[in-house]
Amino acid sequence: MRPAAVTRLESLEKTRERILLAARDVVAEGGWQAAQIAPIAARAGVATGSVYRYFESKASLYTQVLDMVSQGEVKVLRNIAEGKGSATKRLADAITAFMDRALKVRRLAHALIAEPCDPEIDAGRLYHRAAIIKEFTRIVQDGIDAGEFIDIDAKLGAACVFGAFCEALVARLAPDARAEARAPERGTAATAKLCTRMLTRGR
Repeated sequence: MRPAAVTRLESLEKTRERILLAARDVVAEGGWQAAQIAPIAARAGVATGSVYRYFESKASLYTQVLDMVSQGEVKVLRNIAEGKGSATKRLADAITAFMDRALKVRRLAHALIAEPCDPEIDAGRLYHRAAIIKEFTRIVQDGIDAGEFIDIDAKLGAACVFGAFCEALVARLAPDARAEARAPERGTAATAKLCTRMLTRGR
């Protein structure tokens, strides 16, 4: 027979995860401004006050939503960075994967990347942006070492690439973006090609 304390801890953890997933879904529907504790609690099936038993503040809850989603994106990029193929192809694949995944959850991605938010959330956003750029840096460094890319600081090159495709992406993620611009396939391949050519020798 399992100890009651273990069962209780598992129950608490499941409730905490349910609240976290509910918060992610609410942000995905309306961004940070629409993500209030009451609808999150209702979706998670708990009392509004109970949310604060698991998260010390609304900002803490939202920061952990950011952590959860961003860590998944870093994992996808790491798998590409560590994969086979030329650095040029891996860089294009990484850009395409990031953009396509963002466009499939457009409102959530806009909140995580560009929507105005509390300083605590923004600090978390900058932290995860650095983690994402780190994976791009690994690919860029491989390209420099292999002679595929121009000889520049790899971190600077990765930051320039990330900034370029994010700028193109944000315009498509914005809530008021035209419908034709929202399609995942529209412009993604061209953006990846342009950003990759920024670093390619003999471009």
